[in-house]
Amino acid sequence: MKNQTFAQQQLIHESHEKVFAFFANPVNLDSITPPWLQFRTVSELPIKMEEGATMEHTLRLHGLPIRWVTQIIKWSPPYSFTDFQEKGPFATWTHSHEFTSTEKGIMMTDNVIYRVPGGRLGRVIDKLYVRGDINRIFAYRKQSISRLLAAQNLNNPAGPAAGPGS
Repeated sequence: MKNQTFAQQQLIHESHEKVFAFFANPVNLDSITPPWLQFRTVSELPIKMEEGATMEHTLRLHGLPIRWVTQIIKWSPPYSFTDFQEKGPFATWTHSHEFTSTEKGIMMTDNVIYRVPGGRLGRVIDKLYVRGDINRIFAYRKQSISRLLAAQNLNNPAGPAAGPGS
C-alpha cells in the first residue's frame, strides 16, 4: 500500500507565541483528542520539547489497546514541528504542524502522511475505517482547539496557554 495523506487548516485568532505554546505542551494533546479514543500521555512530565524528544501514549481504537510512541523529528519554534511514529498502529505516520501568521490570525496546518500495514488488506482497512477515523479525530481536534484556547483566555487573559517544554 502506498502512503496516504491528510491535510487540515484552521485559523486561530491568537498570537503566534500562544498558539505554538499550546501545541508545544504535550498535556494539551490529551485534551484535543476525542474521548472515544481514551488517549492518554503516559510519558513522565514535563517533557522538554525539542528535536529527538519522545512521548509515549496509550489509546483504544475500536476497542483494541494501543501503545503509541512518537518522536519529534523537526523542531522549529514558533513556526513548525514534526512528529514521527516510532511504535504504533501504522506502518508509517508523520505529522507536521505548521503555524503561519496572517492578517486574521495564525493559520495552523496539519499534514499527515501515513500508511496502514497489511498490503491489500491494509487498503481495505484504510477505506473502511482509518480514513474516516482520521477525519473524525481531526474534526474533533479543530473544535477542541478553538474551545480550549477561548477558555484559556477567560481563565488567564494575560498569559499563554502553557510554556514550551511543559
